[in-house]
Amino acid sequence: MVQIPVQKLSFADFLEQYPDGSGIYELVNGEIIKVEPTRAHKNVARFIMLGFNDEIRRLNLDYIADKDVVVRTFSTTGEEQGRNPDVGVVKASQWNSNVLAYGALIEPIQLAVEVTSTNWDDDYIDKLDEYQRLGILEYWIVDYLAIASRAYLGNPKLPTVFVYQLIDGQYQVQKFTGNDRIISVTFPELQITVKQIVDSSQIQKL
Repeated sequence: MVQIPVQKLSFADFLEQYPDGSGIYELVNGEIIKVEPTRAHKNVARFIMLGFNDEIRRLNLDYIADKDVVVRTFSTTGEEQGRNPDVGVVKASQWNSNVLAYGALIEPIQLAVEVTSTNWDDDYIDKLDEYQRLGILEYWIVDYLAIASRAYLGNPKLPTVFVYQLIDGQYQVQKFTGNDRIISVTFPELQITVKQIVDSSQIQKL
């Protein structure tokens, strides 16, 4: 029996075949993968996005914060990936330079937020590496469930937000827990704590 290798999709193929209107998808290792977040996950992402948008409006910043910003990244082997951060922040001038184009970008965006779920290692390893290589200036990993290993979260494991800032091409990380106010280079006056993010999930009401 001759096994015919499956043709891997390029980023252009991914955009062309994207199942519009039926969910969120990413291009991973040449395949279109559906992303299915829980309602709690969506609550957290929405809370963060609204916090960013409040700052953008209040200070009249040149940013757009959205949940549907797809970016092209590259794996360690040079393979094209299509990532859709839970929240993406892009310069409005960059976004509006070609408003007839689809929402995908090949340039680095200002800030990407990933809210962790059961496949948490994607956020801590693969996406971290891809976003650093692309040159995304700020990257948040929001581990509101304290789901990652103790190697990342310590012992005891606590809900944590990691903020990575790109300095000389390498990410430098700050770790926030509890009532810590999250420090953001993009939104330096942002008044959001880790506890507020955890509470926004509504899980504590179950």
